[in-house]
Amino acid sequence: MLERLNEALEHIESHLDQRIEATELARIAVTSEYHFRRMFSALAGISLSEYIRRRRLTVAGAEVLAGERTLLEIAVRYGYGSGEAFARAFRGVHGVGPREARQTGAALRSQPRMSFRLVVEGSSSMRYRVVEKEQFRVAGKKVRAPLVHEGVNPVIADFIRGIDQETIRRIAALSDQQPEGIVGVSDDLDPSRAEGTELDYYHGVVTGADVPADLDALTVPAGTWAVFESSGPFPQALQYLWRDVFTQWFPSNPYQSRPGPEILRTRLSQDAAHADAELWIPVERTAV
Repeated sequence: MLERLNEALEHIESHLDQRIEATELARIAVTSEYHFRRMFSALAGISLSEYIRRRRLTVAGAEVLAGERTLLEIAVRYGYGSGEAFARAFRGVHGVGPREARQTGAALRSQPRMSFRLVVEGSSSMRYRVVEKEQFRVAGKKVRAPLVHEGVNPVIADFIRGIDQETIRRIAALSDQQPEGIVGVSDDLDPSRAEGTELDYYHGVVTGADVPADLDALTVPAGTWAVFESSGPFPQALQYLWRDVFTQWFPSNPYQSRPGPEILRTRLSQDAAHADAELWIPVERTAV
């Protein structure tokens, strides 16, 4: 899998001055566009579109300093419809406009070329199982929240604190299947998975029961799920679980992610220093 991802990266490099389609990159990597975008952001730490933008403006920056083409020629070559649009994008990456950079020889920022490799540290083992589930519902309370990659999400934390205990009791009583009890469910994420993009967060349960009208509900179709278990210090164990799934498990197993919600079941120790976590990711087998 990593070899194919690196072939896709080579395609990006050879087409920086052309239109780059995520569907073509996914074809090279022999996976779905959905899974390719998620794999890339997990491995690279930035979204696919942002990486392509930074690489283009890195190469464009070198051409600006070289002075062999006009600024408009460079703008058009790298897909910008006007010199103004190019100047805005250039300043966003380099902190200085292209005209000023050319005149003063200013120092520019560089996005290095990426390549992926799998590093197995051996410091922890990842426990997982694959589960087939019939259609079910998520029942609870929902909020639209920004995506936060590390640390506590303040919007979600405030939202959970605002749910009264009687409502929590009613929601918990609807739990009738795995994962059992109160869970956190993330759905409708932006494909880029960029920091600050929004998602639907449900604080609720997984159920087959009818959902009361005053609660929010999400119907989830039948499908295959990979279930990962992790234990460790809180919140580090939770922060690294999702990352490890995409950087270690997916590249080593014949599965890819598919559209659907992610479900996280967390149980804290009495002093809240330790967490036992169970992460459910919708998956499908890849062609061998």
